Amino acid sequence: MATDRTRRRTWTIGASVSVLLVVLYLSGGVVSGLRTAANFVTSPFSWTVNEIARPIGHMFAGAINYSDVVAQNQKLRYELGKAELRANETWAENRQLAQLSTQLDVPFVGSLPTVAAQVTALSPTNFAATVDISKGRDNGVMVGMPVVANGGLVGLVTETTPHGATVRLITDVKSLIGATFGSGKTSLVVSGQGVNNGLGATAVPLTSSVRAGTVLSTNGLDGGLYPPGLPVANVTKVTLTPGAATYNLSLHPLADLRNLVYLDVVLWEPST
Repeated sequence: MATDRTRRRTWTIGASVSVLLVVLYLSGGVVSGLRTAANFVTSPFSWTVNEIARPIGHMFAGAINYSDVVAQNQKLRYELGKAELRANETWAENRQLAQLSTQLDVPFVGSLPTVAAQVTALSPTNFAATVDISKGRDNGVMVGMPVVANGGLVGLVTETTPHGATVRLITDVKSLIGATFGSGKTSLVVSGQGVNNGLGATAVPLTSSVRAGTVLSTNGLDGGLYPPGLPVANVTKVTLTPGAATYNLSLHPLADLRNLVYLDVVLWEPST
């Protein structure tokens, strides 16, 4: 009996080994078979690990990429800010150059030397009208020198310091200007009427050909405050008082006194 059982066990073991060898052979050998078996056992765990690790990797990659994007945006904003600053500076410089070119275009001063200055302060009231400028005695600017800008006469220097000066505008009520027009045969006195009232002239002979639109300029008479030929104002209105033998004139300054930025001091004194 024992012998029969032994034979059956031996036959069963032999058959099992044979089947196993056949399976391993069909699977590519012993090593390949073992690998296949191991993969079959561990594949569920590998899938689980991969599925968990993949989103974590994406999260870290996204965090790193987001930081890069933020840094790039900050750099682009910085570069854009510098570009805008350069553009604004260029615009300001061009505007300043245009103002300078426009307001210092004063061919009517002829060969008289001038000093360009910038307006540093405005002090206009209804009666007193003055501006401070950036050039003074150290630049040759003296009390009594005329000041011009694009269009015509601006005023007269009344005070100086080494590095600055005060200019009384022609609209100031203390301003008096000897002027003429046309052929220069008629002389009259132009007076300031206050900032909001412009200029005026009285006692203009009826025999003169003055009319609206006539341009008045400095007459340059001996002892006058201004050299000849500086444009002053144009006539806006001619008034004849009944029974009077003269005209009264309303005048408008040719220089734009409300928007002074740059001007020229004419280095001229009555004695010269």
